[in-house]
Amino acid sequence: MKQIINTKFVKNIFLSTLALFSAVTLTAQEEESGSKFTLSGSIDAYYRTTFKDGGDATTATPTSFANQTGFALGMANLIGTYDMGKTGVVVDFVFGPRGTEATFNNDVLNGIINQAYAYWNVSDKTTLTIGRFNTWVGYEVIAPAANFNYSVSYLFSNGPFSHLGAKADFAFSDDVSLMLAITNPWDTNDISASGVYAVGGQLGLYGQYINLYYDGGSDVAGGLGFEIDYTGGFDLSDNFFFGINAAYNDNSQTNSGFYGAAIYPQVTTSDSFAIGLRGEYFAYTQEGFDDVPVTALTLTGSYSKENLIIKPEIRLDSFGKDNEPFFESNGGTTNSLSSFALAAIYSF
Repeated sequence: MKQIINTKFVKNIFLSTLALFSAVTLTAQEEESGSKFTLSGSIDAYYRTTFKDGGDATTATPTSFANQTGFALGMANLIGTYDMGKTGVVVDFVFGPRGTEATFNNDVLNGIINQAYAYWNVSDKTTLTIGRFNTWVGYEVIAPAANFNYSVSYLFSNGPFSHLGAKADFAFSDDVSLMLAITNPWDTNDISASGVYAVGGQLGLYGQYINLYYDGGSDVAGGLGFEIDYTGGFDLSDNFFFGINAAYNDNSQTNSGFYGAAIYPQVTTSDSFAIGLRGEYFAYTQEGFDDVPVTALTLTGSYSKENLIIKPEIRLDSFGKDNEPFFESNGGTTNSLSSFALAAIYSF
């Protein structure tokens, strides 16, 4: 059952927060050291249609975000940061379908808070963080302004989105880092009613990252189980970047999981335009059943003008082994779906 969002309450929270941010900004600007408060964010919208449903254009992919058809809103993102030097706080609000899906709507404040955490720079090489923060697992992120492709991958969609807990980041050098975390289970962002907690970590070596996550897979939280993820990339030339993501997941609680890999070749043709391909192979696993393989190809252009980014995108999803999850206009089913999207993202 969908929750009824108290719009008046949310509006009051939002307006009160903006008023508080404005007051802090004015106070900080009066200080000789300059403003400690910064405000940033983005808004995105898109048009999407599909081609194998006879023009009905109602079919979604089994991945997160950007699945509506016709004209649709992604999300509005508002991030306030107050930095005292050694300590600070970040509050990240999201509004709209993408934000609601990323926060599961029934989380803290009905899906309004994406991130809310405090940090302490213990030294130049050590930072402690507590609160709610987006996941360290995976190549892609929730906010579309930080991704090259507008739609997201199967690997990202099936992993965790965010965590509530504490983490410690250690920067041993410019090229070597380590992060250790203890959190509530996967995407359990209010309380851990089961008493089960998750542990995780990230090892960074020269721009390549090994990510780990494990929780016990409780009945209450569902659990993600164990996931190992590699995220990295290489600048093959000044204009050619080759990104890579690979992951393996096993959930002993449900005897299910997934594995897969994706490549992200991207070519920059000018100061304002780049083009990139995401080629992904992904497979769902379930004990006692054959793996369900998926191949997804996404070609995205990216044109930038000041703070505005325009992204035309063509995507093809194809399931194997007689799996036909998509509907056609004649009422039949098919194993593949082709779609087109045109997205606009403005960041500030």
